[in-house]
Amino acid sequence: MSNAKPIVSAAAVGFAALNPPYNRELRLGEVGISKMKQVPLSEVKDDLSRFLREAEKGEIVITRHGKPAGVLIGFASEDDWFDYRLENDPRFLARIEQARASLRAGRGVRLEDVERQ
Repeated sequence: MSNAKPIVSAAAVGFAALNPPYNRELRLGEVGISKMKQVPLSEVKDDLSRFLREAEKGEIVITRHGKPAGVLIGFASEDDWFDYRLENDPRFLARIEQARASLRAGRGVRLEDVERQ
């Protein structure tokens, strides 16, 4: 049986820091606070296939000597893999930021305006 323990994601810590009353005490399972499964590396090495299937439902933190060492991310489909690559591509993210900056500066066409034409 696994000694997996839930841990708090970095996003949840950021949420808690910016949103009272969460900044007083981090509570697992409340709104805005997500749990991540934590599994020792030795268990992942023994049954990688099972953990990949589990990772399709949610990221798994892999620990080494009780400390976070990595994250296992599973993909249920090729589309999920494509989305992940796109969301983490620095060139794509830079283009998105350029487009947003253009819109903030008043340049560009809103989607609502394009649909009317």
